[in-house]
Amino acid sequence: MTMTRIPENDRDLIEQAIYLPMIVIILERDLQIIEKAPFKINRPYLTLVENTLKKVQRDLKEVRDKMRKGNMKVHQISHDDTFTMFSFLYKGYEEQHNYFNPRLRNKCEELLDFYLNKKDFRTIT
Repeated sequence: MTMTRIPENDRDLIEQAIYLPMIVIILERDLQIIEKAPFKINRPYLTLVENTLKKVQRDLKEVRDKMRKGNMKVHQISHDDTFTMFSFLYKGYEEQHNYFNPRLRNKCEELLDFYLNKKDFRTIT
């Protein structure tokens, strides 16, 4: 990774603001699929995904609140087949960070696994 003025713990928070909205989208799409799927009994799956979605949304709200208090913002600048670029605004400074799309996907998969299986979050970040 390039040189950054952003301390690791704040960068982790900013990255959560990247990943958690992706997890919300994934879970919302999965809910739609489960509702239409020909499961014999789909309520347990719907409940699992709905409860997981609520947890992720709660965590995302906390992340956004902490970022607002810490004068931090993140937004996507560009996206292609290989990389997604984000702008990190941190206490008056702006940095651009490129993320390899397979890394974003793998991280989302790890987080989804954590939320669905209640793994220790500290092992992921």
